[in-house]
Amino acid sequence: MTSLVLTDSSQRTSDSQHLDLTIPVGYSSPVASLVLTDSSQMTSDSQHLGIYSSPVASLVLTDSSQMTSDSQHLGIYSSPVASLVLTDSSQMTSDRHHLLYHPERNMSGKTKAGGQQVVDYEHLQNTAHRLRILSIAATQASNSGHPTSCSSIAEIMSVLFFHTMKYNKSTPRDAVSDRFILSKGHAAPILYGVWVENNLYTENDLLTLRKIDSELEGHPTPKLSFVDAATGSLGQGLSIAAGMAYVGKYYDKASYRVFCLIGDGESAEGSIWEALSFASYYKLDNLVVIFDINRLGQSEPTSLQHDLATYKARVEAFGLNSIVVDGHDVKEVVKAFDDAAKTKNKPTAVLAKTFKGKYFPGIEDKENYHGKPLGGQAQSTIEHLKTLVQEKKKTEHVITSPVGSVPNVDLKNIKLSTPPAFKLGEKVAIRLSYGTALVRLATTNRRVIALDGDTKNSTYAESLKKAFPENYIECFIAEQNLVGVAIGAACRDRTVAFVSTFAAFFTRAFDQIRMGAISQTNVNFVGSHCGISIGEDGPSQMGLEDISMFRTIPGATVFYPSDAVSCERAVELAANTKGVCYIRTSRPAVPVLYKNDEPFVAGHSKIVKQSSRDEVLAIGAGVTLHEILTAAKELADKGIHIRVLDPFTIKPLDKANIIKHARECKGIILTVEDHYREGGIGEAVLSAVAEEEGINVKILAVEGIPRSGSPEGLLDLFGISAKSVVKAVQQLVDHPSPPTKKKY
Repeated sequence: MTSLVLTDSSQRTSDSQHLDLTIPVGYSSPVASLVLTDSSQMTSDSQHLGIYSSPVASLVLTDSSQMTSDSQHLGIYSSPVASLVLTDSSQMTSDRHHLLYHPERNMSGKTKAGGQQVVDYEHLQNTAHRLRILSIAATQASNSGHPTSCSSIAEIMSVLFFHTMKYNKSTPRDAVSDRFILSKGHAAPILYGVWVENNLYTENDLLTLRKIDSELEGHPTPKLSFVDAATGSLGQGLSIAAGMAYVGKYYDKASYRVFCLIGDGESAEGSIWEALSFASYYKLDNLVVIFDINRLGQSEPTSLQHDLATYKARVEAFGLNSIVVDGHDVKEVVKAFDDAAKTKNKPTAVLAKTFKGKYFPGIEDKENYHGKPLGGQAQSTIEHLKTLVQEKKKTEHVITSPVGSVPNVDLKNIKLSTPPAFKLGEKVAIRLSYGTALVRLATTNRRVIALDGDTKNSTYAESLKKAFPENYIECFIAEQNLVGVAIGAACRDRTVAFVSTFAAFFTRAFDQIRMGAISQTNVNFVGSHCGISIGEDGPSQMGLEDISMFRTIPGATVFYPSDAVSCERAVELAANTKGVCYIRTSRPAVPVLYKNDEPFVAGHSKIVKQSSRDEVLAIGAGVTLHEILTAAKELADKGIHIRVLDPFTIKPLDKANIIKHARECKGIILTVEDHYREGGIGEAVLSAVAEEEGINVKILAVEGIPRSGSPEGLLDLFGISAKSVVKAVQQLVDHPSPPTKKKY
């Protein structure tokens, strides 16, 4: 310890008053200078000045007299401290007044009376300017990007990452750390700049932005260790954040917080308001959504521009706590996030008034600069920003480590608690067995959850709710948010999420689903009420595009079970499959085809019926497989034999088995599906055999817009019934139909 000076610190008259310098084993001081001037009259019990595990460069208190209440103390814990100065901090008269420095909570080491943190606002502002400079440099190097959109959130990002958030720099996606979703993903350069500041990347790395061999893409993806979900298709990030927050509050029961930064332009998306409604309903007080209200959209000003009053009224109408701030005032932003942490039973919306291109001379708040590098104005803007940085030498950031813990979660090798329990031949709706499978899985692993959009009594997700209520999340009729919440719930491998609704309604959330694939999500989608076989409800309820839609998703697995046993096994397999999974469940009750111990593997088909005399390979799934089996009996009576194949998965398709059996059936394939022709089973089979000589494929599929009617009548009307199969097979094998008997 170099110097310790107390001046006029007399009259320490009570018991246990002390000045305490405690240096734990393994720590070296040194204390360069500690000066207290006129710190007299510390008259109550247990008053003390404590410095723990220095070094302390300088500590000065002037006129800090009359600290008269019990347990008043000045404490500095786990320095270093560059400088601490308190002037005229007298008359601290209430109980338990104290000065505490916790360096894990701030950068500067400054504290003030009352135990309140003193933040180095200048450092945060300087960091914001450096982030602006990095954003300009990166977009200039790539000759593309959004520097003005980065500039509007510079102070917000600085405060979030270098004051408010608690996370591990080395493992930012660990389960206990705070979460951050940049919903306005086009501002990716400033997020990357944060991690330059955190020394994960160099400034030279940042200059590879958007290059083909760089992981720093135009919009963030989970290829990066600090990104949970891909963003950039606007309006989606908040739902993902809400899913994370739900898991944190109700499953992990942890202290981590979730922050989502959205643009004012994307707040026109209905999915944003679906997410706000969800977050409010479930009292997600661990969620903070920050509106970057910078007034300007891509092509023109936003609808509300800087009408903060309307934003405030809207978010409050949705049940959120709202805080309006100047988004470029670090003091206001710090206070907003601190106040949000104290708000209970509702999420907080921080409404930040900002300006696009803030601190960019001649560019700030001007139109026609969206998505453009600064070009010839870049260098002068950077030089201007450098003049605003007050630090001669960059101050090292001290990041707050996460506190508390989260439960250990193991999502590997999840099995049904008991095998399927169905009888061969009994009629069971395939959708019903989805519910029984969920219960069996959750019995084994309580991190298996189901989400639904108010169709749980139709999809049978309600079976899980009845067995394990806490494992079910009702998302109501808001399919885009439903999908986003599921993606968020599955992040960081905290849950195995199954999402169900009518197959037709997933089309509304296709953008969220495709972004889920880019996010490397493992969410499982279950679409019931598929095809015209639902009957009287009519075409608005009939999922006829879903196979095509999910087949286009990179890496997706598309299950199409044809009975209750195969459906339960599909659910089990999906729980253990990486990437997006889709399970197509049918409404009608159909006979059980497989024994309860029948093994199933994705990409492996089943031969349901065969003989040495087969002339056609007929492929169907779900309802149409049963129509084919009915037709096979009638054809056999006519002396025509067909082989019947159940693909089980449409993607991956069992190409080898299809080709093998097609060649054993004279090279003739007939596909029958309760789906539109485009992108369905038939076209999947055509793609599989396209390069094979001597194989011909005929497709029976739904053509045109269907209508209401009985399931049997519709199957017949649209040419995918057993009757239609018989007719098609007869034509394929060139067996003329027997002459019709004349009626008298």
